[in-house]
Amino acid sequence: MTAQPPYTARRSAPAALRNRAPIAAVLRDVLPERGVVLELASGTGEHAVHFAGLFPHLAWQPSDPDPDSLASIRAWRAAERLPNLREPLRLDAAAAKAWPALAADAILCINMVHISPWTATQGLMRGAGRLLGPGAPLILYGPYRRDGVPTAPSNEAFDASLRARNPAWGLRALDAVESEAEANGLALDRVVEMPTNNLTIMFRRR
Repeated sequence: MTAQPPYTARRSAPAALRNRAPIAAVLRDVLPERGVVLELASGTGEHAVHFAGLFPHLAWQPSDPDPDSLASIRAWRAAERLPNLREPLRLDAAAAKAWPALAADAILCINMVHISPWTATQGLMRGAGRLLGPGAPLILYGPYRRDGVPTAPSNEAFDASLRARNPAWGLRALDAVESEAEANGLALDRVVEMPTNNLTIMFRRR
């Protein structure tokens, strides 16, 4: 009997199932027609599988620093067998050393900025500034604080729960994220309001 692929490592995140369709609607307008999309902090791998299926003309490169997440991504990849979904890379955005040798025509990062130390956002911007070509997009999704815009009570509660888990985590000010991007040659292109008080934020390489 032929051994079955190790699908048992697959994990699932309810948030990924809820937000993948709204995110995909934005991606349709901003992703390039051809090329490689590098996804940072791919987590369970559910976004990678979903988007690789929706955008078969793009090569999808998932990545994550966590071994369990990498195992989940590999299991989803084995189960779905999408030809444009690549083997995941172990990549830590906060690491001081250079990212693995790769090319990317767009970078996507979902729900990492607030569930990681600020050094991860700094590393993300440095890496994107080095890797992306002129006009290429860096796309972020998640909750943020904005000057002059009241933070939703649900996001305030979420921020408190994150900081209770790890004082280095928490919702970031969009102005601070934009400043870090600007310092690495990335200009804010658009901010899109999303369901449940989230934002999709797109920067482009100058």
